[in-house]
Formats: sequence, structure tokens, C-alpha cells
Amino acid sequence: MSLADSLAVLAYLVAAVLFILSLRGLSSQETARRGNVYGIIGMAIAIVATLSIKGPDPSAWLIASIGIGAAIGGVMAARVGMTQMPELVALLHSFVGMAAVLVGYSIQLAAAKHAGLAEAASGANLPLKMLIEVYIDVVIGAITLTGSVLAFLKLRGSVSGRPTLLPARHWLNLGMLTAIIVFAVLYARGGQTWALAGGTAVACVLGVHLVAAIGGADMPVVVSMLNSYSGWTASAAGFMLGNDLLIITGALVGSSGAILSYIMCRAMNRSIWNVIFGGFGAEAPKGAPGAQPAGEVADIDHATLAGKLIEAKQVVIVPGYGMAVARAQHAVRELTELLRARGVNVRFAIHPVAGRLPGHMNVLLAEASVPYDIVLEMDEINADLPATDAVIVIGANDIVNPGAEDDPGSPIYGMPVLQVWKSKLVVVNKRSRAAGYAGVDNPLFYKPVTRMLFGDAKDAVEKVVAALRAA
Repeated sequence: MSLADSLAVLAYLVAAVLFILSLRGLSSQETARRGNVYGIIGMAIAIVATLSIKGPDPSAWLIASIGIGAAIGGVMAARVGMTQMPELVALLHSFVGMAAVLVGYSIQLAAAKHAGLAEAASGANLPLKMLIEVYIDVVIGAITLTGSVLAFLKLRGSVSGRPTLLPARHWLNLGMLTAIIVFAVLYARGGQTWALAGGTAVACVLGVHLVAAIGGADMPVVVSMLNSYSGWTASAAGFMLGNDLLIITGALVGSSGAILSYIMCRAMNRSIWNVIFGGFGAEAPKGAPGAQPAGEVADIDHATLAGKLIEAKQVVIVPGYGMAVARAQHAVRELTELLRARGVNVRFAIHPVAGRLPGHMNVLLAEASVPYDIVLEMDEINADLPATDAVIVIGANDIVNPGAEDDPGSPIYGMPVLQVWKSKLVVVNKRSRAAGYAGVDNPLFYKPVTRMLFGDAKDAVEKVVAALRAA
């Protein structure tokens, strides 16, 4: 091994350690910024080390592509809003899948070209080990690509968040899996490009079908699972390219994404197999909705709410996607500071799937400099809600829906929720009475303890803040 190769291996080792430190840092709000820095430095070292490995000099096209990609990534990161972050993450996962598919086909076509015109459609000169690696990489990449694109469209609102449950969907999944295996055997026997293309096509359809069968309430878990898929895709590409760092990095991302998905599923009382296999075990919708709540809603104005909050001793704020859309987190932080200055104990209740991304609400509140010690998870605060004087729900819906506990016909039945209706007063801020992302009505709106504060979250909270200052 040459000195350059030895230095590259050492650089890979340093980068791998930095990636591990990055994941460790991202496990806590206090250390998340440092974790991001570790990840950036590790990736920079990895890119430089890869380009410096002995071999043909990087072409001008490659350098230009890296520069253009870096510029586009920087612009996207700078311009994306927090409400668009979940869909951006899903879109970036699709890029990983696309890259894996393209790399696999480039190896296949290079082998066919090397074999000569007589075998132009064949990768027969590739060893069996490489054929297996190429096929696995392309199939996982294709599933990740199409599944991520559909998740992006769902999160963006271009496609309905309701699950699409075909009558024989489980048999369809099994049939596609069987077809992928058949194409794998055919490809391994002759290295034919058409067999690889057949497996790719079936995998693309499977990726769409798996994500289409998952409802809106489970989309945060889907994003996490797609993150895991992209990691395993990268790891498979590492085996295919003989790149140790890519194998390690992919394994880290894949395993951490799978673990996070499992934790979230447990918190939601969902089976992770249900999510992975597109609603496996769930009943198809029967057309008739679950029990629909009936009754009148009672509203509250900003001044009255301010008076109630001044009288309260314990206040809990439940943020949701509506807070992200309105960018109301800074106004919420100001409201929190005013109440705490008056001696009110204010805390935040975070549901595992609040928003559209794991940790979405935590990031928003951290951006607004809300103290970490008053931001609590659902399991930490649910028991305290009966002793809470007032709960303010800002732009959340499904995560506070009592139908998840008492309506067996509800699509979210069985999902643990924040039991805000047990408090003395619940104020729900929403633009309208429209259903949440899961597409079901919310009986909470009609309960005697509930008051509705209609309007944009930022505007509504700012008016409550003004009323508090004037009181």
C-alpha cells in the first residue's frame, strides 16, 4: 500500500469517528449543533480523501459537479423554511437512492462495454460477488428513490395523506418481492442488463406501493424509515465500490434510522412491520367513517385567554404543525417568558410525531431559544395534565384527539395521545375546524373544557401577548 493510500485509510478512520460523534451529538438538543459540525468536518475529510486516492486524476467534470452540487445544497439549506424541512429530507433521501441506482448501472454498462459488442447487454464478465452487490444496491436504491419521491409529494400536499389500501395489497407486495428474487436469480446467472432492469422496475413500483399505503399520522415514521433505507443503500454501494467508509457511514445511518423508527412506533403503539410493509395488518377503509363527534364549539377571545393565563398556576403548551406553518415559535417563546415572569409554571408537551419530522417541534422551539428543561416528551407530562390549569394547543390536531382512545372506528385508534382534555381548560388554536393530517375529525373541539381560538397561530399568540402586557 502506498503512502497516499495509507493516508486515505487514516482519513477514512478519522471521518468515521467524526460521524459517530455526530450521531451522538444529535441525540440531545444541547449538543445537536456540535454534532452537525462534526458531521460536516467528517464529510469534508471523506471527500478530500476519496479524491486523493491513487488512480486517475479527477476529471474537470467531476470537480465541477461536486462544486455545483455543494452550491445547490447550500442554497437549499439557507432558503428552506422549517415547514418545508420534512419534504426536503424526503427529497434528499430520493437523491441517495438515485445515486445508488446510477452507480449500479454504470458498473453494469462498463462491464458490458468491456465485454465487447457481442455482449453489449451483458455484465457476464463481472464476478458473482459483484453481480450480487450491484443487484442489491440497485434494488434498495430504487425502493428508496420512488418511496422517497412519494413521501415528498405527500408531505408537500401534492398527494393526499390518506393511505391507499388496495384490496389484495399484501399479495401484491409478496408478488413483487417474488419477482425481485426471480430477476435476481436470472441476473446472477448471466449478468444480463434486462434482468437488472426488470428487478429495478419492480422495485420502483414496490417503493411507491409501500409508502402509498401509509397514512398521514405515520408520516414521521416513514421519513425516519426512508432515512434508514438510504443508509443501507449507501452501505450496499460501499460494498459494490469497495469503499470502507461508505460501508461504515451507511451502516451508521441505516441502523440509527431503524432504531429511531422502532422507538417512534413503540411510542405510537404501532408495529414497525405495519409501517415497513405498508399498513400490514390494518383493515382497509370501509367507506363509513368512525363515530363522528357532534356538538357546538365554544370560542374564546385573546383578552379572556390572557386573563385565564394570569390566573393559572400550571400551563402546558402543545405545539403542532400549525405553529411551524405560521412561524409562531418566537411569539410562543415571548408568551412563555411573560407568564414565567408572573410566576406561572409553563411547560411544553411534545408528542413523538408532532409535525412532519422526528423532532420537528424540538427544533422549532430550540430555534426560538425556549429553555430545553421545560420541553417535555409525552410520557413525561401526560400524568401531570389533570392538575394543569390551562393547556394551549397551537396548530396540533391528531396528537390530542381523544378518538385515538375511545373510537375503534378511527384510523388513529390505539395511538397514544396527549390527554389534554383532562386539564381544567383547553384552548385550541387553529385556522378552522378542518380535520388534521390523518383526515379525521377531533372530538376534543366539542368537549366542555375546550375553547377554540381561531386564526393564524402567530397572529393569535401575538394578540394574547399584547393582552398580557396590557393587563
